[in-house]
Amino acid sequence: MAILLRAATAAVPTLLLTALAAAPASASAPAHVTSTATLPPIPLSRLGVADDRGVQLGGIGSDVFPTGRPGEYWTITDRGPNGQITVGTEKRRTFPTPDFNPTIVKVRATGGVLRVEQTIPLTTRTGKPVTGLPNQLPHDEQPYTYNAATPLAINPNGLDTEGIVRAADGTFWLVDEYGPSLVHVSARGRVLARYTPAGLGLTGTDYPVVEAFPAIYASRKTNRGFEGLGILPGGDLVIGLQSPLLVPNKAAGEASLTTRLLRFSPRKGKVTAEYAYRFAPVSVVDPGQTNPAELKISSIVGLGPDSVLVEERTDQAARLYVADLRKATNLLGGRYDDPATTPSLEQDASTVKPAPKTLLVDLNTVPGAQKKIEGVAVVNPWTIALINDNDFGMTDGPGAFDAAGRLVDSGIKTTLVTVRLSHPLH
Repeated sequence: MAILLRAATAAVPTLLLTALAAAPASASAPAHVTSTATLPPIPLSRLGVADDRGVQLGGIGSDVFPTGRPGEYWTITDRGPNGQITVGTEKRRTFPTPDFNPTIVKVRATGGVLRVEQTIPLTTRTGKPVTGLPNQLPHDEQPYTYNAATPLAINPNGLDTEGIVRAADGTFWLVDEYGPSLVHVSARGRVLARYTPAGLGLTGTDYPVVEAFPAIYASRKTNRGFEGLGILPGGDLVIGLQSPLLVPNKAAGEASLTTRLLRFSPRKGKVTAEYAYRFAPVSVVDPGQTNPAELKISSIVGLGPDSVLVEERTDQAARLYVADLRKATNLLGGRYDDPATTPSLEQDASTVKPAPKTLLVDLNTVPGAQKKIEGVAVVNPWTIALINDNDFGMTDGPGAFDAAGRLVDSGIKTTLVTVRLSHPLH
């Protein structure tokens, strides 16, 4: 369902390289917010949800990618409104609007308002909504109704979409947390192919599934699959695993500071490289935080042929680093793709060289920057755009909905800000 249809052109990564090369070298003032635009209330019923329970459009801050026009961006929702309610000793994942369909949303920031210009719902090969419901048990969580009282049916087509880029041919690439997977989507939103870890065995989908990633990636932490996605000037994709794999076990994964990046060639249809990526200590990213399991990669932006901008964050803080893939060890097909390797990469990465990185900006020091930033885009060498995930205004727990089953909104808005950097990207 389109709210407003409008033509757009694909952003071309090579333009960014040209701009970077031409960037002035002089220093500037400290990084600061130069504009802010907020998404107005839009009922989910306008996107085809039968009973939106009072939920407004949100979650589009899962990522952001420039269209090539000033102030205009492609964004992507995640799987839709969801939360957790504890029943006894069990944490149940709730889906208050199970018919919500993940959607590409084109927005324009103007006059302090983030205006929706186009919506592209994701569909299967035969035109059915993919929905945001989990795919298979026990790999994914069992979905429940809004009050955690009744189980919902799983859906092998379902996607928990996160990163988005638009290729030069007008198609989109997305990443998904369930598989985790990489998803190729037509300009009209039809899923062309979904790439998953080897051995995942996802069946029953109404679109092609290709097992293209090392099997070990199926050991992702629940709700922490692929989240960052960047496109390099030559068209290759760099995919970021949100959190360290749970290898050999949950305790090792949650204590680790080492996650992984993958390089994928759309032309070849396969992964061509794998790199270790080392988080900064959690107390550096988020002063006062002590739990490394709170660290996440949420956004990746392609810069040069072998360099990317990486966002490291918690829900309260974020820092942006420029990482050089040329100087990292290529792990693909080696011992660290074998879950039997002891110690695992997540336990000890001392024998490999992670992608070296340089801090670009600590967003904690930028007044006006949002919390829970999940999308980052490079506007020009001096300017970046940031967008937050407001979780559709949802909170966890039984108080998320009132006695009538209507949302008690958190009041957090989807906001896009632009930030002038203290020095240019180069």
